Amino acid sequence: MLTRQRGSAVRRPSRYGNGEAQVHLRGLLTENLYLNLERSGATAATCGSGVTYGRPAPLESARWWARNTEAGAGSGAVDWPCRSMTQSVVVQVGQCGNQIGCCFWDLALREHAAVNKKGIYDEAISSFFRNVDTRVVGDGGSISKGKICSLKARAVLIDMEEGVVNEILQGPLRDVFDSKQLITDISGSGNNWAVGHKVFGSLYQEKILEKLRKSAEHCDCLQCFFIIHSMGGGTGSGLGTFLLKVLEDEFPEVYRFVTSIYPSGEDDVITSPYNSILAMKELNEHADCVLPIDNQSLFDIISKIDVMVNSGKLGAAIKPKSLVTSSTGVFKKRQEKPFDAMNNIVANLLLNLTSSARFEGSLNMDLNEISMNLVPFPQLHYLVSSLTPLYTLADVNIPPRRLDQMFSDAFSKDHQLIRADPRHSLYLACALMVRGNVQISDLRRNIERLKPSLQFVSWNQEGWKTSLCSVPPVGHSHSLLALANNTCVKPTFVELRERFIRLYKKKAHLHHYLQIEGMEESCFSEAVSSLSALIQEYNQLDATKSMPVEDLPRLNVAV
Repeated sequence: MLTRQRGSAVRRPSRYGNGEAQVHLRGLLTENLYLNLERSGATAATCGSGVTYGRPAPLESARWWARNTEAGAGSGAVDWPCRSMTQSVVVQVGQCGNQIGCCFWDLALREHAAVNKKGIYDEAISSFFRNVDTRVVGDGGSISKGKICSLKARAVLIDMEEGVVNEILQGPLRDVFDSKQLITDISGSGNNWAVGHKVFGSLYQEKILEKLRKSAEHCDCLQCFFIIHSMGGGTGSGLGTFLLKVLEDEFPEVYRFVTSIYPSGEDDVITSPYNSILAMKELNEHADCVLPIDNQSLFDIISKIDVMVNSGKLGAAIKPKSLVTSSTGVFKKRQEKPFDAMNNIVANLLLNLTSSARFEGSLNMDLNEISMNLVPFPQLHYLVSSLTPLYTLADVNIPPRRLDQMFSDAFSKDHQLIRADPRHSLYLACALMVRGNVQISDLRRNIERLKPSLQFVSWNQEGWKTSLCSVPPVGHSHSLLALANNTCVKPTFVELRERFIRLYKKKAHLHHYLQIEGMEESCFSEAVSSLSALIQEYNQLDATKSMPVEDLPRLNVAV
């Protein structure tokens, strides 16, 4: 049997032909870019017949190096290879996952429209979009370069209710998707993890696999699956975590990044503690990185922004070019859809997370570097995220904060996307992903300024990973996304376990789960044991906070 480690290059022959239904970008991109696209038409250059999973093999790099150093010997001429962009596929599951996904695709289109003025299908756009030749009828017609013809999102939309997906298909993003990317049912999962995981998982496994394989075949170098789901419902928690195991089995070399929305204590789904605990076990075992997002934190952030706007001290002018405005340039009031602003925060998190994979910069960070540098132990893969400046997400014309203040904000509890205070907890590692006109010296200066107030584990005192992307968010000069592997995530898990125990002690609502085939009480006990083991690992790390940092002697090299 041929085995391979993650990160090696793997090519598979294409199982599918080329071609795709015609789509139009009118109403999706800004008017300036659309006019360029409309004038250009489609050009040739068909995609290759294979797909590479992971990164190029080290052997290929070695061959390139030997070839070029020999050819350029004595002349100093070395043909440096271009930085090869990778592709990612977004899998949005359940009502929450699809609503956030809708925001993400809207913002991604606007961001690329603002950057790509000439309407050229480049590697940046190819990270999340295919370029389709509308003149080809069938299942293909992909165009690898040249002018943009029509764009298709690299996405799979899954929901066991039709409402949200139908709304997407009837909205301004309808032409970015087609029926080949959708999996829907009518009945829904009824806020029951067991229905989503055991019933719909088995029922739709082959169909899900088919959609995932087809999405993978359209990629030249597939690096990551982004799964967006909620933990409290039935489809998002159940089918969303079932999907993780499917991806691990079918694409073991492709990274699995999960954005999980955790319910608040005032959640209106009574069974959400059961669903969340059962889903946590699957996240522990099958995810590479999890970005936990707390609904209450999102609500608090939006409330604080509203206070800033309504106070009148900082002004409330609308930025017409901001990413959160509608496609017609009219500001969407949050009162009409109260979750829009909260979903936009998560969508902006994903935009900033993938900025280095889509755009050039002086310090680019690959997605696989996040997992490699921030996850020292397999199960401790929960990364606390913070965004700054937050007013970017609210269309408020607030004067730009000083750069140093932006770095300070990223470590304050008010900017965390879960209710946590990382300054008073232990860091295992931290990544700073900066966008815009920021110098490496600014980055290093702020790290040195903040280091004395942050406590890192004794064996990783220099646990910083940094990236600088030269393309800022639309309408702003710079932004910062901080990802921290920090023990401050533990209280979220402890509170979740306590809510579960309160229900489980009374066996309340348990019969709804146990009537599902394959579901037993042992599933609950195993799930809570898995979470308790995770909490204990964080406890053991917290116990080392008072230990002195050893000043280990440097190695002496014998000459």
